[in-house]
Amino acid sequence: MAVYTDVAADELADFLSHFELGELLSYKGIAEGVENSNFLLHTSSGYFILTLYEKRVARNELPFFLGLMAHLASRGIICPQPLKNKSGEALSELAGRPAVIINFLEGIWPRKPNAAHCAGVGQALAKMHLAGRDFAMTRPNALSVSGWRPLFDQAASRADELQHGLADFLRAELDYLEGGVWPKNLPQGVIHADLFPDNVFFLGEKVSGLIDFTFACNDMLAYDVAICLNAWCFESDCSFNVTKARAFLNAYGRERALSEAEQAALPLLARGAALRFLLTRLVDFLNVPPGALVRPKDPLEYVRKLRFQQSVASMRDYGVETSGLVA
Repeated sequence: MAVYTDVAADELADFLSHFELGELLSYKGIAEGVENSNFLLHTSSGYFILTLYEKRVARNELPFFLGLMAHLASRGIICPQPLKNKSGEALSELAGRPAVIINFLEGIWPRKPNAAHCAGVGQALAKMHLAGRDFAMTRPNALSVSGWRPLFDQAASRADELQHGLADFLRAELDYLEGGVWPKNLPQGVIHADLFPDNVFFLGEKVSGLIDFTFACNDMLAYDVAICLNAWCFESDCSFNVTKARAFLNAYGRERALSEAEQAALPLLARGAALRFLLTRLVDFLNVPPGALVRPKDPLEYVRKLRFQQSVASMRDYGVETSGLVA
């Protein structure tokens, strides 16, 4: 989340008049995240989140995200639900951007995830994968292998401004992953594709909701697992925490067992996931619009994570025995 597009109070009040939300009492921009403009709304009916979709999100893809959240909620996954206006539409327009209001979920995201948090997100991710099996709509992953080279090309000329040799490091890893090693024929389904700690709410150590489905798509389920390994199982100094990884993977496996092929592919998927977020963070870091209320995330964090994943030989390096996770 972030704020790229500002909204005037009178413009917002007019927009809200088309909803049954009562009087606008206050609103403020949410600076966390990097993709869309988000505001916390306080009306006489309660609290809500307003999202204006920017950047990588195409308007024709929004029905997929909105439909997915409704589908998952119908199967017991706690996630935001879009509110419909007086005309019965969830998708509107505000300040020249597609706009959606969603309900406010209770809970906070963990700034310093522990093993219990990691177990909670592992269980929640597996349940989400199972709940999405019969979702009828599909959306290809535009940020899989075929989408990485264009990102690299956008940032290559300035990459060494952040770290000497970064462009060559990225080029070599991209060449390797594009060279026919990327896994195929693994179980597919709907993935969240961005389930970082700031997209999971907790009450205590219990998951209270999953948010921000802007990157949700169809891809290998194990790729989602790999994304979470990178997002949840490293410390602030980018050292890998085996205890957290074991808690995460075991909790996931109790809900949805990973196949032998998925386990064999997971280290490579984790390398790809690290490269994907390194590249998108690098592009975002180098292209923050002037005046935007946004905190670009550090691309170099994912250099260190990628270097670790390059050294992983098997699931044992993640702290688990494969026999306990096989379907």
